Amino acid sequence: MLITGGGSGIGQACVLRILAEGGRVVAADISAEGLGDTVAKAGDAGSRLSTVVMDIGDEPSVRAGVAEAVAALGGLDTLVNAAGILRSSHLAQTTLADFEQVLRINLVGTFLVTREAIGALHEGKSPSVVNFSSTSAHFAHPYMAAYAASKGGVLSMTHAWAMEFAKAGIRFNSVQPGSISSGMTDGTGASRQSVGPGLPEDADLTLFGKVAPMLPLGGGAIFAGPDAVAGVVAMLGSDDASFITGTEVRIDGGSHM
Repeated sequence: MLITGGGSGIGQACVLRILAEGGRVVAADISAEGLGDTVAKAGDAGSRLSTVVMDIGDEPSVRAGVAEAVAALGGLDTLVNAAGILRSSHLAQTTLADFEQVLRINLVGTFLVTREAIGALHEGKSPSVVNFSSTSAHFAHPYMAAYAASKGGVLSMTHAWAMEFAKAGIRFNSVQPGSISSGMTDGTGASRQSVGPGLPEDADLTLFGKVAPMLPLGGGAIFAGPDAVAGVVAMLGSDDASFITGTEVRIDGGSHM
């Protein structure tokens, strides 16, 4: 399994979950430091973990990184496109460069990695792709228009690819995290492909009342941990999801019922 964004946050949680289930993983991230942290947390399971430094927004880096990952695994059965960035700002203060950067990493990056991996996936066993959309693709998240646009694009691409490759037996699904603690949301991620600045200082927090999770969280937590997503990703990438394609799974504690 190749997992992008594997150096922090939900991507790292996915890496550790697959290793815990006995799988082999190549973790890709733009941050060598973040990948080192993932290796350290893997412990004894690190013997089944390889890493590759890769910038998913850069075509040559993706081409070389995916080739390295496929070589390390001896093929490819599952791809998880978890890498992403979040930028929040008022519309009037959003620069073109900031807007395009979000699209470049989240949307174009998902396209680039999937395109480079599709040849190997054709030869894989029960091949599957799990993309990362977001609840923002369907529901209003103020100050996050660029992020929402990128994740809506990922959702649409996932559906298109699911149809295109259905007869080849390659499954495409996406997860839609919401109210999940990660490097992206708390500003602790190791790389620019897993972290972004917080809300504007003058943000109207009353606008976020509709995105609060309904399920209880212990210890007064606001967000659930990344493991809540990692388990779903592991299922979608496994034979347990052999009859699931072209759909999305919302993981938000009931925020958008």
